[in-house]
Amino acid sequence: MSQPDDLPYRPCAGMMIANPQGQLFVGLRIDTKAEAWQLPQGGIDDGEEAAAAALRELGEETGIAPRHVTLIAEAPGEYFYDLPPELIGRMWKGKWRGQRMRWFLYRFLGQDSDIDIATAHQEFRAWRWADPDEVIALAVPFKRDIYAAVFRELGPHLRPAD
Repeated sequence: MSQPDDLPYRPCAGMMIANPQGQLFVGLRIDTKAEAWQLPQGGIDDGEEAAAAALRELGEETGIAPRHVTLIAEAPGEYFYDLPPELIGRMWKGKWRGQRMRWFLYRFLGQDSDIDIATAHQEFRAWRWADPDEVIALAVPFKRDIYAAVFRELGPHLRPAD
C-alpha cells in the first residue's frame, strides 16, 4: 500500500449555495452515523472544467437544476485538505490522500421544493439552510480549515439578496 504522502489529491469542486436570506445549504452525509454536515462537493472528471463539474455535482447531490442557481463568485486558486489517516484506505478505494478543490458561490433562485436529495447516488440523508457562522462548526474537523479559508475568500460576497 502506498504511503499517504505519495498519493495524489482528488480534483474536486465545492459549492456554497446561498438562499435569498444569505443562509447556506448543508447536507448531512448518508455514509456515516456521525453528524457530518458539509457543503456540496464532488469530483472533477478528467478533461472536465471545474465550473461544469460544480453544476453537475450540484444536481447529482442536491437535485438542484442549473436554472435554479446563478454564480456570484469563484474563489481563486485551489484549496487542499488531507483525510485523517484512518480514512485514507477507506475513502475513494485508497486512491487519494485528500482533495484539491475549486470553490464556487451560487445564489439559489428556486424554492425549497426544487431541492431533492433523494438522487440516483444519494449522498445526504438530510439537508437544511445554515447561517454562515454555523457552517464551519457543523463540518467534520478535517474540513474546518478549508471551509474557513473559503469563507475568507467568498464570505465578502455572501449577503442576503436585495
